[in-house]
Amino acid sequence: MNILVTGGAGFIGSAVCRLLARDPAHRVVNLDKLTYAGNLASLREIDNLSNYRFVKGDICDDAAVLELLRTEKIDVLMHLAAESHVDRSIDGPAAFIETNVVGTFRLLNAALTYWRELSADAQQRFRFHHISTDEVFGDLPFDSGIFTEETPYAPSSPYSASKAASDHLARAWHETYGLPVVLSNCSNNYGPYHFPEKLIPLVILNALDERPLPVYGNGANVRDWLFVEDHARALELVATRGTPGESYNIGGRAERTNLSVVETICDILDRKRPRRGGARYRDLIAFVTDRPGHDRRYAIDSSKIERDLGWQRRETFETGLARTVDWYLENAWWWQPIRADRYSGERLGVTKGAA
Repeated sequence: MNILVTGGAGFIGSAVCRLLARDPAHRVVNLDKLTYAGNLASLREIDNLSNYRFVKGDICDDAAVLELLRTEKIDVLMHLAAESHVDRSIDGPAAFIETNVVGTFRLLNAALTYWRELSADAQQRFRFHHISTDEVFGDLPFDSGIFTEETPYAPSSPYSASKAASDHLARAWHETYGLPVVLSNCSNNYGPYHFPEKLIPLVILNALDERPLPVYGNGANVRDWLFVEDHARALELVATRGTPGESYNIGGRAERTNLSVVETICDILDRKRPRRGGARYRDLIAFVTDRPGHDRRYAIDSSKIERDLGWQRRETFETGLARTVDWYLENAWWWQPIRADRYSGERLGVTKGAA
């Protein structure tokens, strides 16, 4: 099967590429613009495989995308390319609209043109898999509720609004033009190769540098955490076995407050890399002004993908977080250049005006 992955140099996209390329039955083509969070070092272990190819390109260039679809005879398009950090969307929403909305529109048009050129059998096999987030659903009360595939959309941030728009476009191209689209919405991912602006890698690396560990507000906001390799396996199932027109929620069944996540990381590091003088990493926790429009709680019901496609998570939050901390302790070659050259841990998302 020939699979095109957009955004394959990003966090989730690189996990998908690593998973798919290990199967010699797949040919994996990775299309990525290599913006700030794209990192080819995340693909080092598959870079020399004969069934893997990297192409630097922009999903907004629909002519180039169409040519790539034709040249590589793509069977499945997995669309992960996106601007993806809420705090960055607060500081500069324009890039999120351009990539997540306009880019998805152009990608859908290229895919539709390509799909219409295929034979009847190839049209039946083709899938456009649009990968999205649970943030499109808004937030939940602290004490009740869960996101299902039927939950109405209520995005709160420029990021989640841009992803909601792209979800609607993907569904519209299926309903209006018949393009065989499948969709998935996931909870918060974590794991190896995670760009260090996000909570878990930021806390790990700040702790190792003896820097403050920022916690928004009082740390009570709740997220459902999903190990990225479990997510990648789910995405392969949706892309290859999902029913066109259907949407699948993917979560880790691991709700934790932000404060408890930070404290758990501190406790793991206390055991694995103790601070000098017997101090605890928890002493570095610093409560900071909350993010504007910070959603209270996310929780995903994964029953549909578990029932219909047979997916199950393999990592609990405890085992996955321990693996993640170990990876960052053992792979400074990957994260040190990022901290030195691209993102050193500064606070994002405090701009009051949109740009």
